[in-house]
Amino acid sequence: MWAIDCHESPSERCHCALHGRLYRQRRAPRPRTGARAGAAPDRVGAASLHLHSTTARDRSSCWIINASSRSLRPGSLSGRTVLVAGGAGAVGHAAIQLARWAGARVITTVSGPVKEELARNAGADHVINYRTQDAATEVRALAPGGVDLVVEVAPAVNAALNTAVIAPNGTIAIYSTDGGDELTLPIRAHMVTNTRVQFVLVYTVDPHAKAQAVVDVRAAVADGALTVGEPAGLPVHRFQLDRTADARAAVEAGAVGKVLIDVG
Repeated sequence: MWAIDCHESPSERCHCALHGRLYRQRRAPRPRTGARAGAAPDRVGAASLHLHSTTARDRSSCWIINASSRSLRPGSLSGRTVLVAGGAGAVGHAAIQLARWAGARVITTVSGPVKEELARNAGADHVINYRTQDAATEVRALAPGGVDLVVEVAPAVNAALNTAVIAPNGTIAIYSTDGGDELTLPIRAHMVTNTRVQFVLVYTVDPHAKAQAVVDVRAAVADGALTVGEPAGLPVHRFQLDRTADARAAVEAGAVGKVLIDVG
């Protein structure tokens, strides 16, 4: 499970510990549904988005990668197309909002109509249900030249899709291993497109790059670009400490959004 403790204001850096998909919040009052992530006194959104938004930053590029290696800011991704895997998840939600804030056109994949609505609420321009549509065909119809960046949480499952839709000199940024730990890629196809495959783990990211990512995310928070709550595409399920077992059950049942435990 994920345990998140924020020790500073929501617009400042949050110190987060990662252990799964359950959040523990301390010393923070209950936020309004859909409250802006950067609005005091709610620290839930800030903690979560710092965790997800800084997890794909390497020496020269952010999780929402700018091929010119500049910082992420409004307009830095103008003219680019970003494909977000699992747009209704916490990672996908942050990716959609950051990409839109930076000016990108965002395509995302989901597994059903409820998640489709959440992804649209998050700001995705196009949502593809991969269970009822051919994702590669749909993405290519929307982006004939391919997508410039893939934000990927299921690289093994989506390897064929990413190969089919990546644009020349595009990047596949891999954050998680949902669906399998082994990844097989066709060398020739990715050599032709000069694909960059970027694995990301927040704990080993270059410190300077991570610091820049925090600056970028802080700017997005200040602009009100990162929001939480069902109207913003990311439901929040809250439990008091004495209902920890219920919170764990919600996680194991596949609750969509974030599961939080209030501990004081």
